[in-house]
Amino acid sequence: MCTGKCSRCIGITLFPLAACAIVSNILLYFPNGQVLQLSEITDLVWFFHGILGAGILVILPAFMMLGAGGAGCCANRCGVSGYLRMLLSVVLAVLGFAGGAYCAVISSLGLIGGPLCDTGDGEYLYPFRNDTLEDNYLFNQTTWSICKEPENIILWNIVLFSILLAIGVIEAILCFIQVISGLTGFICGICMRKRK
Repeated sequence: MCTGKCSRCIGITLFPLAACAIVSNILLYFPNGQVLQLSEITDLVWFFHGILGAGILVILPAFMMLGAGGAGCCANRCGVSGYLRMLLSVVLAVLGFAGGAYCAVISSLGLIGGPLCDTGDGEYLYPFRNDTLEDNYLFNQTTWSICKEPENIILWNIVLFSILLAIGVIEAILCFIQVISGLTGFICGICMRKRK
């Protein structure tokens, strides 16, 4: 098994996922393209789960994974520097796993709690925060009309938090695979030499 090629494939996959997560998180600040006051933006957006968690914390290991697979199959694990590179790849993959998991958790909370919106009296509040799971607004679209401003805020939040949830889960899985692959390469696969 070639852990270098596995690392390279995972690294290449993580870059567009991280970019999508960053863009999705930024879009949560501008529902329907509107610029809101800071106090009118859903609080969970300020946890930067797409920018920091699924974005920056995943881009770092992605660069390392590309480097780990760049020299070809298993060539990067020869000697002490190869071992250190592989160990650093595992540590950064754990960091990427944590970033993806963080994004998934915050996105889940954002979906369950619902958005901050104006219910018609000019006051912004969270109308769905105290809902039970059975009565959750996600399963009852007729309750969406309670939010008057920003327009379509519920759909905006559901789509973007769902995208971030999916990206976070995929990134966490890919980084976990890299942890296992990197540990396997570190423990079992030393320098492979070509036979004459």
